[in-house]
Amino acid sequence: MFSAQELLRQLLPCTDAPTWWLGLSGGMDSMVLLDALTELRDHHSLPPIKALHIHHGLHADADLWAEHCLQQCRVRGVELIVERVQLTPGASIEAQARAARYQAFAAHMGSDDCLLLAHHQDDQLETLLFRILRGTGLRGLAGMPQRRALAQGHLYRPLLCWNRSELLARAESRKLSWIEDPANQDQRFARTHLRHDLLPRLRDSWPAAPDSLLQLAEHAADANLILDERAQEDLQLAQPGVTDPWLCAWQSLDAGQVQTLSLPRQANLLRYWCQMNQFASPPRRQLQAFLRQLATDGDGQPEMCVSDYRLCRSSGRIWLLPDATACTPVPQLLPLWGDTPLSASNGTLLIRPAEQGIAWRAGLWQVRYRQGGELIKPPGRPTQSLKDLLQQAGIPPWLRARVPLLYCDEQLVSVAGRWNAQDAAASGNESAFQVTWLPLTD
Repeated sequence: MFSAQELLRQLLPCTDAPTWWLGLSGGMDSMVLLDALTELRDHHSLPPIKALHIHHGLHADADLWAEHCLQQCRVRGVELIVERVQLTPGASIEAQARAARYQAFAAHMGSDDCLLLAHHQDDQLETLLFRILRGTGLRGLAGMPQRRALAQGHLYRPLLCWNRSELLARAESRKLSWIEDPANQDQRFARTHLRHDLLPRLRDSWPAAPDSLLQLAEHAADANLILDERAQEDLQLAQPGVTDPWLCAWQSLDAGQVQTLSLPRQANLLRYWCQMNQFASPPRRQLQAFLRQLATDGDGQPEMCVSDYRLCRSSGRIWLLPDATACTPVPQLLPLWGDTPLSASNGTLLIRPAEQGIAWRAGLWQVRYRQGGELIKPPGRPTQSLKDLLQQAGIPPWLRARVPLLYCDEQLVSVAGRWNAQDAAASGNESAFQVTWLPLTD
């Protein structure tokens, strides 16, 4: 049976948060959570409570729903922020709305804040069935986690141990007022069809099915924990080996070390690695094809592109690259002294005064990028092609086109500060500066 005191026990892991944000749709479950939180606040020392209502603009009464939430929060002394989001009509409207909600939630959360969502046990069952029917993997079988990272803080679902009937009994006993979204009855939506058709049939034919599914989710969560622990061990062995200051900025693994593992462990490691770096897990078939290429292509450079990132092998390592690295930087004027953000998310060029270094001379200073055929003569060394210098330094091909080249008028003066032209060095009373390239900046 649901009660405010039982809810408080569920919330104990969150009591140190600076702020509790409540995702308030205005539906029955979120109104129960709002009401119980304010009841607890009046008798216990809790973090400040703020509510967020996401206005999707999908229904003619959406403004009335927002106003309802404002009124309910006002009488309880809770601050409410109404966040309007824009969606593009189409077949993926459910996915769009979900993505927009979480993006809006994340935008408001401060460091260590906690977002409380009112998903309950019936929601968990719908999620499990939906994922099973779509052929989910082991991680999907664990259902919605009670707690996970979100933006700078955490998302927490304190109602997962109660079903909808228990929450409805609380709402009716407290005479709460809530919104009934017609979309929750529209069986054109996959989840709604599950809720009103497939799940009731399942309960009728197999009364123990809900408990069995929830137990399956617990087993899957335990298995995922063990797989993550193994992936952490494999990651510690595969990450070391990069000392180059340009390459240290990028996430990479030793390809040879990865390939000493069994194929399932390789896949587990790469999935964990992607998720650890805030990227979606790669699709199973695509990942398996990439691993087969790693095993059969010898010194080849297989690549796998997934939504907003890509995995590729180069220079003996597997690189995890944001999709911004696929963009080509463009030349730009260089204001000497200071920090220059480079185009196409290519990091920052730092220029600092120095006792010895490149001479600051009158002329048109620019940052350019490889076109082919560039030559430079470093001090005390013969003239070399830029191509040879980058190859000898072990700079992987995907990074070579992004290395910033400093030109004064038409002279190549410096290759990102690593190789400077001998005849561009400062002498006598000339002012000198040093160049440092930070390929990635926060």
